[in-house]
Amino acid sequence: MQRISFGTSGWRGIVCDDFIFENVKVVTQAIADNVIAAGEKEKGVIVGYDSRFMGEQFANEAARVLTGAGIRTFLCTRDTPTPVIAFEILRRKAAGAINFTASHNPPEYNGIKFSPSWGGPALPETTRDIERRANEMLGEVCYKECDLDDARRDGKLVEIDPLQTYLDDLSTKVDFAAIARLGKVAVNPLYGTGRGYLAEPLRAHGVDVVVINEHRDPYFGGFPPEPSEKYIQDFINLVKSDPEIKLGIATDGDADRFGIVDEDGSFIEPNYIIALLLDYLVRVRGLKGGVARSVATSSLVDAVAAKHGIEVFETPVGFKYIGELISRDKIIIGGEESAGLTIKGHVPEKDGILACLLVAEMVAREGQPVRTLLERLYGQVGRFVTKRENITLAPEIEAVFADKLKATPAVIAGVKLKETVTIDGTKFLLEDGSWLLFRKSGTEPVVRLYAEAPSEERLKELLAAGRKLILE
Repeated sequence: MQRISFGTSGWRGIVCDDFIFENVKVVTQAIADNVIAAGEKEKGVIVGYDSRFMGEQFANEAARVLTGAGIRTFLCTRDTPTPVIAFEILRRKAAGAINFTASHNPPEYNGIKFSPSWGGPALPETTRDIERRANEMLGEVCYKECDLDDARRDGKLVEIDPLQTYLDDLSTKVDFAAIARLGKVAVNPLYGTGRGYLAEPLRAHGVDVVVINEHRDPYFGGFPPEPSEKYIQDFINLVKSDPEIKLGIATDGDADRFGIVDEDGSFIEPNYIIALLLDYLVRVRGLKGGVARSVATSSLVDAVAAKHGIEVFETPVGFKYIGELISRDKIIIGGEESAGLTIKGHVPEKDGILACLLVAEMVAREGQPVRTLLERLYGQVGRFVTKRENITLAPEIEAVFADKLKATPAVIAGVKLKETVTIDGTKFLLEDGSWLLFRKSGTEPVVRLYAEAPSEERLKELLAAGRKLILE
């Protein structure tokens, strides 16, 4: 029997392989025991799900186990974005939430993500406790299930749809009046939970909107529900084909990640969006505080921070670390290169809905396309070009990979090594400001290679040096 293992965003598995009802009930009971041990049983737990296959059924099973453990359960009546569930935790002062989502993973996956009472993704000490409890119970009937009709009658089960309360709050954080002056906006929820959370509030505020992929499809059109350039070519073509469209905005399967397409159809990498929004929030909105980025995220963020004289917090990969800084009111904005961000005063969880709307506001108020704004920023702080590659390792290479990184090179691609950072993977900072990061996957023989340089030519040299270091 496979062990339950929580990664950076919960436990994920393939439906009908390891992600089965029995394992779901065991993990739910482990979460219930964690909540009870924390003395938060009376606060209740929210249960939500994304638009994947069997989402409602898995959520119902979790509700049966939670109510069977005597925990009041708030069950979402439709597929609900991850950031909206985080918002509802804080609004209700709940003990936490169980969210059935595999985010941007392919459609055969599902997952359980637990967020505790502070609203962000569970920190490692919490997930380790849940893992331990779940693995001790695997193969045993260790839970009591409550009939949902009985739970409703007794008040243990309350059905909710947090859409409107979230949108009401969002209207206090986004300048919809400015966006209405922008012109036509294209929206792509990628068949996921973002349906109704982007297009509808924009229309309600008088924005001219065109939408694609707005119906629920558990197969996500045959692609992973990831708003990256590779998987949204239909959307890019739409923006290119209509000269009236001023911006394209997209969210992933559970709407916690964003994708931005400029008015000419150019896909804008998330790294650059984080830096642009940091500059905008400080310069135009006048927000004060630090900025957080993961170790894999562009140093363009650092350059913008230096321009404004604000502190940079570098975190391991995993939004839980950034969310914790948001909850402690340490930062204006926090972001990851994998298209997650949130801002001061919002939920301590990545929010693709908010990110998309903030970009629309920025473009509207600045009166310039995204790429023009980026070139202007480059002119002020310097150019940064980033890229990530996944490299599959043969068994003999994987066996010696760790030793290769320990033998720190003095020079990489002709430039001296300045510093090595090891908070998550191994990151080599070079004297010309460029860097390489190597992060080994914990579940497969893959190394994630990240590089950043001041030019495309230099970036190619760095990536080639990185591949050579790994494979030779």
